[in-house]
Amino acid sequence: MKLSQGIRMAWHSVSTQKLRTLLTVLGIMIGVASVTIMVAIGNGTAEQVKSQMQGLGTNMLTANVVGRGAVTSITLADAEQLTDIDGMETYAPVISGSVTAKYGTSTYSASVQATTAAFADVREYSVAQGRFIKDIDGAFSQKVAVIGSEVAEELSIDNPVGQKIGLNGTSYKIVGVLASKGSSSAGSNDNVVIIPIQTARVALKTDAIRTIYVQVESSDKVDFVQTMLEFNLQKFFRNDENSYTVFNQADLLETITAVSTSMSTMLTYVAAISLLVGGIGIMNMMLTSVTERTKEIGIRKSLGAKQRDILFQFLVEAAMIGGLGGLVGVVVGASGSKFAGKLMDSPAAPSADIMILALIFSMGVGVLFGFLPARRASKLNPVDALRQ
Repeated sequence: MKLSQGIRMAWHSVSTQKLRTLLTVLGIMIGVASVTIMVAIGNGTAEQVKSQMQGLGTNMLTANVVGRGAVTSITLADAEQLTDIDGMETYAPVISGSVTAKYGTSTYSASVQATTAAFADVREYSVAQGRFIKDIDGAFSQKVAVIGSEVAEELSIDNPVGQKIGLNGTSYKIVGVLASKGSSSAGSNDNVVIIPIQTARVALKTDAIRTIYVQVESSDKVDFVQTMLEFNLQKFFRNDENSYTVFNQADLLETITAVSTSMSTMLTYVAAISLLVGGIGIMNMMLTSVTERTKEIGIRKSLGAKQRDILFQFLVEAAMIGGLGGLVGVVVGASGSKFAGKLMDSPAAPSADIMILALIFSMGVGVLFGFLPARRASKLNPVDALRQ
């Protein structure tokens, strides 16, 4: 039997049982659509996390100070000494906190980063209006601030540069507005006010530094700088390793990506179970079809159809049902992934490779689960078949 003839016969058989075919195709469709959507969400989430992590800066180390005993923070002089390492390009000590920002009658709770001019390079912040804080601002303890786009919007500040803003009751002059960076897993990157670290005691009532961002000259020196930074911190806190932590951003990104990939794989396996359920549906339909078409099989065999022709006919029919379910499932999955991405406020990137693989797999499921009914049909005795 030619393939074209087998396809025509399979299509005739499938199209004459529209409702039964539709219900059988539905199981395969759900499985393929589920796999496509799960993989799309997993890929989109992984790319989003990677983009967010890269947006925090490149070749960066983050040292967080917990402290020991009465020493729970470091000073500017300590930070300079701790980061005096070959291969270190620049560093930015940070004092973090939150303030009530006020402009006119509007107030807004904002995150404050008291730091140095190097912070913009280390954390890859750029300015949309005005300028960033400068070292001279810190040297003269100038009460100047650079605000995020969200702060400017929430306080309804038109032409922010040059305006005065209140931070916990202290007046600061706005010298710049940051370009929008969007949100990350840590929250909004635009809800921020950056001030010179020397004025932290005025706005935040503290000058305790507990975070240092270190930018390394190149990726091949990150491990060395991290080792030396940990050594300096260990010596500073007298071998108390619980007093500090040093995070390598590349390692953190690798860990998050691995977790995201594992979750995506697990969800894909769960969704693939639907394909097996759909395969059982195909088997059930084909067994019923063989029973109903016993006389047809007997007539075809009596007219000279060979066992392999009958086997081929029913396998093509099963593959066609699986293929139809896979094709519809891919279309539904591609559309559903975009909808799911909007619903979850997360990008969903449908994978062409996965969609093609799912389509081929669905046809394979049809052939696999259709083999037993097809084999049963091919082995029917023509005389017994005609009697039925």
